Amino acid sequence: MPALEDRLKQEARRLGFDLVGIAPATEADDFDHLCRWLDRGFAGDMAYMHRQAEARRHPASILPNVRSVVMLGMNYNPGPESQPARPGRVARYARGLDYHDVLRERLNQLLAWVRQERPGCSGRGVVDTAPLLERDFARRAGLGWIGKNTMLLNKRLGSWLFLAALLLDCELRPDPPFAQQHCGHCTACLDACPTEALVAPYQLDARRCISYLTIELRGPIPEPWRERLDGWLFGCDICQEVCPWNRKAPATAEPALAPRSDLEAVDLHELFALDEAEFRRRYRGTALWRARRRGLLRNAALILGAQGGPESLPVLERALHDPEPLIREAAAWALDRLRQRISLASATASGPADQPTPVPSVEG
Repeated sequence: MPALEDRLKQEARRLGFDLVGIAPATEADDFDHLCRWLDRGFAGDMAYMHRQAEARRHPASILPNVRSVVMLGMNYNPGPESQPARPGRVARYARGLDYHDVLRERLNQLLAWVRQERPGCSGRGVVDTAPLLERDFARRAGLGWIGKNTMLLNKRLGSWLFLAALLLDCELRPDPPFAQQHCGHCTACLDACPTEALVAPYQLDARRCISYLTIELRGPIPEPWRERLDGWLFGCDICQEVCPWNRKAPATAEPALAPRSDLEAVDLHELFALDEAEFRRRYRGTALWRARRRGLLRNAALILGAQGGPESLPVLERALHDPEPLIREAAAWALDRLRQRISLASATASGPADQPTPVPSVEG
């Protein structure tokens, strides 16, 4: 009979995971890097990163007596975009059902299988909500390397990957860690970021990152970044879209991760017509629910201010009376910016003021 490790990997693939590897449950290799990142203030308002910092040192903070970390990756790439990029874009990972629900269900099934194969073994499945340095352990499990954009990269699947972990208190044979680094001299991700959030290779200042600004930040988006959201309503894929390793990445074959057509780009004007109840009905069960109505409409207002046309004026004017202060503030800024742009465009189109035609002199 094949070894337990081989059968576990076969079962994981049957459940829909595209990548699977095993790492020993020891202290995280990148813990010191995390501490330096926090000390530089790069976490912004994500206070939980500071609170949970020590817990990320070792996976035993999640499962006492943990011996093995099974790292899993699931491809979520929806494939080529069906339409040109337009304002209201949503990051690819958020265009379908909430991935947490999909992956947790598969993790529970895999844990049940392990318990059947190894009676007495205890475990816990986690999907980026527990204090685990997932990308660090994924590299140690042989799934890929950490790219200059700080994402895990796999030579076959690129970076369009959901990561999950199954922590077990039984000893499994670990896989060799991924030792190579295949980014070479490429700096495409650093060069393409509209907010220059990648301040150096492997260094992300979250305070500048469009994903952080549109999702994690709960208050007003700082002035310097309001016109640099580049049309992104929720999240951002730019540093992944330009990565050469993603050019030939295959589309996902997982039906549960199929994208909704209305989430490739959201109609920003229509978004302002949704009250809390309608917003809940439309987006509950998707990742967009995380930003709540106040966050998404804040983002939408700023995008209209930076990229909208005259047709956006009445939408923003109505938003000035929204019950949510965050939306009203964003709408006021957006109206001011939009009116300035319309006025400038009008002045440029009309050209310089007409001058009287000179009358030629007549010599006689």
